[in-house]
Amino acid sequence: MTSVAVLAPWLGGALLLSGVVVGASRRRELMIRWCAWAVGVPVATAAFWWGRPGIALLAGIVAVIAVLEFGALTRLPRTDRVILAAAVAGLIIAAATAPDQVWRVGAIGALALVAVPLAAGDAEDGLRRLGTGLLGLVWLGVLAALAPLGTLGLALFAAVSVADVVAYFAGPRLGGPRLSPLSPAKRWSGTLCGAAAGLAVLALLSSWSWPAAAAVAVGGPAGDLVESLVKRGTGVKDSGQWLAGAGGLLDRIDSLVGALAVVVVLG
Repeated sequence: MTSVAVLAPWLGGALLLSGVVVGASRRRELMIRWCAWAVGVPVATAAFWWGRPGIALLAGIVAVIAVLEFGALTRLPRTDRVILAAAVAGLIIAAATAPDQVWRVGAIGALALVAVPLAAGDAEDGLRRLGTGLLGLVWLGVLAALAPLGTLGLALFAAVSVADVVAYFAGPRLGGPRLSPLSPAKRWSGTLCGAAAGLAVLALLSSWSWPAAAAVAVGGPAGDLVESLVKRGTGVKDSGQWLAGAGGLLDRIDSLVGALAVVVVLG
């Protein structure tokens, strides 16, 4: 696996090159998004350079914000959101410090999420709260894989980010069949072009493996569709409005979460 010291110049160069292209396009939306990446990429790289503690800290912050956005999307009560955030953060801490206890921490989190609507005697909305909380734990809990993966996690972050951008531009221009009713704007042509670009990034960063390739080509688009499913079910376009030009943080990490889930499964 390539070290962060080797990955960093590539990421910096890609960020600089993309900045030139975006500046030449003079499209305000792209410029705003690039500014967000200009902050996010150095922060993520620094965290991975620090090692497992830095990765766990970054993953924990990202996870808590994502859980709060997920809770707002799905209208979970405040108590459920706090318990879900604590459960996901606990998984991340366990994965970084005591990997053999991850299953135990996950089980405790799941039981806590089940106990809340039961203790409240919520006959009207309890089943929805229970199912939504467990979905959030399974879906966002895979962020715990970042610390054990080390620099592969950073390479996946770069690959799915490039894949998303390429798919965003290629799909509308190439046209063709829609990817899914969950996300009508996405086309198979864009998804395939994005997957090819993401795989090229893995190869360029010397991070190629069949699990990583499947994570980028299949897990990335699947993660995006999972969030589309949640947003469609709640009638919301973006998970948040605080991230300029990009909605919420959950909108930015959905593909990475899907990729991590595939890596965890293929192991």
